[in-house]
Amino acid sequence: MPRSELSSADLRRLRELKAVSLVERQDHCVLTARTTTGILELSGIRLMLRPKFPIQGDRLINWLSYANGQNSTIDEALRNWPLGEDGYAGLVPTALLHECRLLLRRGLRRDYVRRQRVDTTLRGRLNVEAQATRCFGAVDQLHVRTFDYEDGGWENLVCGAALTAAAGQVKDPLLKQQLTSAAKDFPCPSRDTDALPLLARGRYSVLNDHYRPAHAWARMVLGGGGPDDLLSPYGFGAQGLLLKLDGLWESVVRRMASEAAVSAGGRLIQDKNHHILTHGRLEGRRTHRSDGSEAAAPDFRPDALLSFASPTASPGSTPYLTVDAKYKNYAERNVSVEDRHQLLTYIAGYTDPGNPLALVVHPAPKGPTEHELTFRGPRGLVGRILVLGLDTRTDPKTAAAPLRKAIADFAATVPGRTLNSAGTAPS
Repeated sequence: MPRSELSSADLRRLRELKAVSLVERQDHCVLTARTTTGILELSGIRLMLRPKFPIQGDRLINWLSYANGQNSTIDEALRNWPLGEDGYAGLVPTALLHECRLLLRRGLRRDYVRRQRVDTTLRGRLNVEAQATRCFGAVDQLHVRTFDYEDGGWENLVCGAALTAAAGQVKDPLLKQQLTSAAKDFPCPSRDTDALPLLARGRYSVLNDHYRPAHAWARMVLGGGGPDDLLSPYGFGAQGLLLKLDGLWESVVRRMASEAAVSAGGRLIQDKNHHILTHGRLEGRRTHRSDGSEAAAPDFRPDALLSFASPTASPGSTPYLTVDAKYKNYAERNVSVEDRHQLLTYIAGYTDPGNPLALVVHPAPKGPTEHELTFRGPRGLVGRILVLGLDTRTDPKTAAAPLRKAIADFAATVPGRTLNSAGTAPS
């Protein structure tokens, strides 16, 4: 791309977002797509990042919901979510609109909301400080604090702010009009930046639990802009919505592996004490990855580390299984040397020499695939890597069947552990 089409602000923003790799030449810049997809509005151009593994729009919503911990299946008859010029990014405001309409149909929750107001009659509590400093003894204007029963609670304020923000982000005129119309039915905070703190401090109960789906999409819209914002509860507004697909895939696979491990009598390990650490590095030197970026931490962390502690196992002999998510086309090409080295490190650091197994899980847009890599050296078996391709044409729970089977088969080999006829470990 010619340098003249990118301003200094555009270049700075591209470096900060890291949605594409940027190489500056004398008279032009080279932009190379990575794993991020979506729309990025720059000063003079509109950058469209397309996915290398296309997933249908209605199906992508299922995978996003699954990655964010939602279990409800949205009624297909109540929505129409085509992929327009906004690509995947346009699905998020549409999902927010759908959930907010369901809230309006049910009726917005009302609660006692604290208000500061000026009135001619004493209603509520008198704000003595404001009365003394602002009215100078006047009795016809009273500063009072009241608690009014209305729909201005934090739950509705978050939805109103998200609908307003989404209306300013989308390009489709019909969707923009629908979002603007729905926003008028919700109260809105005085500043857009107030919504995320409300969302962070808010707590759910049986009275407002039905707001969770709408707030999940609102969190994505209000944090929109960065490649990780759709999978992170916090963020900052920007003129674009981007989705980091390898991050989505890691979240999906982690939840799949965790649920499968629990069904097989195991659990997901998440503490940092189980990371493989590197000692003896040169001080002040950075570790560079193969793509030119710098490593942030000198440790090896599997996307999912599963523990299957047997009741009869001695301390320190807990069987582990590592599951690594790879957003790569391993259905049609071989596992790279770097990934094989990484998985062999996990095998050496976590697994029992009697069953040195690790799993690689990748998307398979044409249907489920499975094959196994075996590594042997002069001393015999080094390790086995089971490469599983999950069908992205179906919903996550159906697609996870090969992964559940592989984890259950591994759990069945743990000494002292048996599975019942349902394929789960007895309680």
